[in-house]
Order: sequence, then C-alpha cells, then structure tokens
Amino acid sequence: MKIEKFEDIISWQKAKTLSIFIYKTFDSNKDYAFRDQIQRASVSIMNNIAEGFERKGNKELLYFLFVAKGSSAEVRSMLYLALELKYITEKDFQKMYNETIEISKMLSGFIKTLESADELTSSCLDTRLGRK
Repeated sequence: MKIEKFEDIISWQKAKTLSIFIYKTFDSNKDYAFRDQIQRASVSIMNNIAEGFERKGNKELLYFLFVAKGSSAEVRSMLYLALELKYITEKDFQKMYNETIEISKMLSGFIKTLESADELTSSCLDTRLGRK
C-alpha cells in the first residue's frame, strides 16, 4: 500500500485515537500541569508523524519518527505516575500502555523500513559511482 498522505499512516491513526482517549480520560483532572503534559505528549506523537511525512524527505521523516517514538515513551512514563496517583484505573492504564507499546513498535518498523530503503538507495548509488 502506498502512503499518499499522513492520514494513511496507521501509527498516526492509532496515535490520534490514543490522544482522544487521553483527552477524555484526563479532561476533569485538576492537576493541570500533569493533564496538560500528558495531553501534549500524546498529541506530539501524531503531530510529529504528520510533520515528518509532509517534509517529503526520508531523513527528515526519520528524525520526526524518532521524536514521535520518544513522545510515546513520555506518555507511557506518565501513565505510571497517573496510576500511582490514582488518576486512572488499572484498566485504563493497561489500555493506554498497550496502545503506546503498539505505536512504538509500529514506528520502529517504519523507521527500519526507511533506513533499509535509504541504505539500498545509497548502496545502488555507490555501485553506480564505482564505490564500495
């Protein structure tokens, strides 16, 4: 399947769903600093995927995918705190935690695919230029 727009990227779709769930889950939380940070981190996942894709270069896309992966880890880290502070139930923790893991794995796969394509392109170019 060819990806023609960032909305076609499954990890972006999942990140959007996660962001909506996080917004709804923490909507009435009075710890505004915590709420704002976890919401920003979740939105950062989807926005970095989108921004990287729109830049139209694999190197830039790779950079933004790594940033998105980092934001996924930030959300996961904050989920532990939310659970300990009893801001969320164990069930909600597991649901969001599993989503961040799945998104992170998908991003890793996307990154590996792009890195392999970049290596293949560089290798073919090197061969054509008589380099080893």
